Amino acid sequence: MPAEVFVRGGTRGFAEYVAARGPSLQRFAYLLTGDRAECADLVQEALAGAWPRWEALVAKGSHDAYLRRSIANGAVSRWRKLHRLVPMAEPQSGAMQPGPDAADAEVAWQLCAELPPLQRAAVVLRFYEDLSYADIADVLDCAEPTARSHVHRALTTLRGRLTTGAEDE
Repeated sequence: MPAEVFVRGGTRGFAEYVAARGPSLQRFAYLLTGDRAECADLVQEALAGAWPRWEALVAKGSHDAYLRRSIANGAVSRWRKLHRLVPMAEPQSGAMQPGPDAADAEVAWQLCAELPPLQRAAVVLRFYEDLSYADIADVLDCAEPTARSHVHRALTTLRGRLTTGAEDE
């Protein structure tokens, strides 16, 4: 949807945006956290933070990046507060059920779930959201080389785990 649609009518534009992009934001938050309740809270907090400045965000064209950054920052902050990794629950919704390559998807999810939160966020943004490194840097509020480093380190870790897993069989 064009940005103009979301500005028109203030609250109406915001409600239209949430209706159109809410499920995508929920999926993004779920991929970062692996917890349905936590992802719903993160999206709600991000939307509550965006509401007071909604028209300015849309006018600048930064509303999507602002919300993704808010969600990613919230996920990292919660993880840091816990100082531990949280076990991942199985998805229950039909929208998040694995496709025909369910076994591969499950292995990929388990490997990604073990990554540190910033690396996981960078990988999700790069390969699920298909963002450029510049956009990832914008969402994670870091320099572009740092975003590249997060993705590179995550992929190195994942390759190492896959190689180790293949040798064990």
